[in-house]
Amino acid sequence: MYEWIGAITGNRKALQTMASWSRLIPRPVILLLCRCVGIMLFVAAGKGLRDNILRNMMDMLPDRSRKEIASCRFQFYQNLVITLYEIIIDSHRLSGSEDWRFRVDGEAHLEEALRLGRGAIVYTPHEGNFFYYYWYLCQKYPGLTIATAGSPELRPLYFHFRDMGCDGLDYDSTPPLELVRKLRQHIAANGVVFILGDFYRESFPISRFFGRVTRTPEGAALLAIGDEVPVIPFYGRREKGFVHRLTFEQPLHLYASYQKTQRREATKLLNRFMEQVIRSYPAQWFYWFNAEERWQEDPTAHNSNGNSPGNTQSRTEGKQASHSA
Repeated sequence: MYEWIGAITGNRKALQTMASWSRLIPRPVILLLCRCVGIMLFVAAGKGLRDNILRNMMDMLPDRSRKEIASCRFQFYQNLVITLYEIIIDSHRLSGSEDWRFRVDGEAHLEEALRLGRGAIVYTPHEGNFFYYYWYLCQKYPGLTIATAGSPELRPLYFHFRDMGCDGLDYDSTPPLELVRKLRQHIAANGVVFILGDFYRESFPISRFFGRVTRTPEGAALLAIGDEVPVIPFYGRREKGFVHRLTFEQPLHLYASYQKTQRREATKLLNRFMEQVIRSYPAQWFYWFNAEERWQEDPTAHNSNGNSPGNTQSRTEGKQASHSA
């Protein structure tokens, strides 16, 4: 998946040409072209990757029928292509399009939190076009996010939005103490920190996600409890075509319910929010292609053979399919 993105973002001359021509083509026609490219990508992906995505969806969405999941998988490819078009090409026309492009619910919750003067954390999964949602925030509030530019395929996208005024700290190259210090400085100035909570790194603390043992970042809980910063659960999703629905939920004052030593419990609460979003709009979650790589064996649940119950075999097969795709 990353290789395909890199192949698209690496040809800057072709992208500039496409951006120029796109202004002459009606948006409905562009949308149709994106959907056609999504079909071609679905076919070109190969059976290994398609099956891996299907297994991950069936594994994490047990309440969905196989037919529903197959439809979600197909929509996943189309949404990926439309999102890449938006980020790489259509982002040059973002300014001035806010009124028709974004339909926003609950933004008063964020404004309410900021009136406390302690900043705010906008917490979300990689759902919909998360680049656009951060851009929207940066147009109205002093924003800062934590990104991971370690992937050479995604790095041009982050640099592109940085040039558009969307500031970010690179998790992979910023020392942890410096990262926390800069986040705290930004929050102390009543700024907004945009945190994508479903990043995965083997160095993250142990947690649970979709009932599985995994590792998720605890930075949001650290700041929310230690600095008494309100957390605004947020999610965006593509509603129709190039129109997005943005939803801000009521602030969570984690410092009122958790001690500093309870960051893990607070993080699990935030993870449950992300689970709910992903289950509600599964086709628009970014990480279906490698979700199986984040699961770890549960040390508290072993059967008589000493093996962890559940999908040990499917996770192994998923990794093999991912590597072979």
